[in-house]
Amino acid sequence: MDDLRDRTAVVTGAASGIGRGMAEAFADAGMRVVLSDVEEAVLRVTAAELRDGGADVHAVVTDVAEADDVTALAASALRAYGAVHVLCNNAGVYTGSKPSWESTLDDWAWILGVNLMGVVHGIRTFLPVMIEQGEEAHIVNTASMAGLLPGGSLYGATKTAVVSLSETLHLELVENGHKPRVSVLCPGLVATDIYHSQRNRPARYPDAGPIPPNWSVEAARKAFENFGVPPRTIGDAVVRAIHEERFYVLTHPEYRDHIKHRAQQILDGENPTLLPPPGK
Repeated sequence: MDDLRDRTAVVTGAASGIGRGMAEAFADAGMRVVLSDVEEAVLRVTAAELRDGGADVHAVVTDVAEADDVTALAASALRAYGAVHVLCNNAGVYTGSKPSWESTLDDWAWILGVNLMGVVHGIRTFLPVMIEQGEEAHIVNTASMAGLLPGGSLYGATKTAVVSLSETLHLELVENGHKPRVSVLCPGLVATDIYHSQRNRPARYPDAGPIPPNWSVEAARKAFENFGVPPRTIGDAVVRAIHEERFYVLTHPEYRDHIKHRAQQILDGENPTLLPPPGK
């Protein structure tokens, strides 16, 4: 997709963080942008700010864990703009870093519903439309560096699944001669508020389990703000990847050795270990 101007992008989790960074980058590329998020108040503010900057945007409140919500999102996007050329399955939540066996079934249901099934719902709903359009199109699935490295507890498990699903989808589209292409976004630390996902936890998943004794929202906020890259940087990287039809979008090159370490351990049949974080 050499020219994104006057094409339409749908971004889930677009009210803040990486989703907003993508939306800003798409708008600056001349795209119409459908903003989707479960956090209605922040979504309305983001939409208004982008419109004030001259962007053509359409906001739709969506819980990506609910298939019917994603179906309604697609219908609203098509009513507004008539086609969808870019889909970013970006909405995600984080349930904490406690050991996996201490996580509750409600933790599992919530994070799988958003981080994995949200991507599944997006693909099942939008991809047939994108194929039927017969035009160039692109899907970007937000995973994480946690999807390429061991560890990460529940979050890492969901993001690893997103990487695998994206790889499979790429092969299926190429082998069947369809025009849409796929990228999987695997960033490291980004200055977002995903550390405070609890604010959007649905009432249907009340059992959050124990909070790790060494964890606090305030400490996480400072770490993300001080060490995370700006979301717009990620958005610009996604635009470049779409132009280049590049599958793996790795925005933090300092993790290259960590990826190589994991791959070498797999080839050598070694037990998993982690290298120190970059800069340590």
